[in-house]
Amino acid sequence: MNRRLAALLVPVLLAVAGCTAGTEEKDPGPTDRQKAAANRPSPFQDCSALGTPPASAAPAPPAGGGGQVLPELTLECFTGGAPVALRDLRGPAVVNVWASWCPPCRQELPAFQRLSERAAGQFRVVGVNSGDGREAAQAIGEDLGVRFPVLVDRGERVKQELLRKGIPLTVFVDGQSRVRHVDSSGALDDASLAELVRQHLGVTVPA
Repeated sequence: MNRRLAALLVPVLLAVAGCTAGTEEKDPGPTDRQKAAANRPSPFQDCSALGTPPASAAPAPPAGGGGQVLPELTLECFTGGAPVALRDLRGPAVVNVWASWCPPCRQELPAFQRLSERAAGQFRVVGVNSGDGREAAQAIGEDLGVRFPVLVDRGERVKQELLRKGIPLTVFVDGQSRVRHVDSSGALDDASLAELVRQHLGVTVPA
């Protein structure tokens, strides 16, 4: 009886195994939420002005020593358009490296948005979204009212080039587009940001 049952089961098992082995996995493609996010307007500004100095910035002093150059990386703008070479970024600028999954990043982003509004054309605020998904980054921009331009760094290359292990990072770039300071102390508030801008960019932020 057992031999007859086994003989009947073998062809069935082989047939099932053959169907499984011959079935190719299909690419699930983007989810409905991802498609919806892609179709929503970006909350962030475009990056077209990043290659020109801020409108009211003081003239950059003659080139001199001191300060490292920005990493030699080219990043996409969140809103699309031409990619941006970081070394083409014209300062003064405050560059905030952030991600939606980073609690201190989320905590400080509203302060960076307020800083961008108080900059009065003297410097610009630029975000670098690092190691994140587009839908999550867009949701943060929408929820927190972040509007300044954001570059996309899926591979976390900016952090690596700056020899830092974690985020958030805030990079202070002078009028010669050289790095004057990299802050990795954690979430920054309005007062600490204003003091860092004064100290490293020589600009007093309006209250």
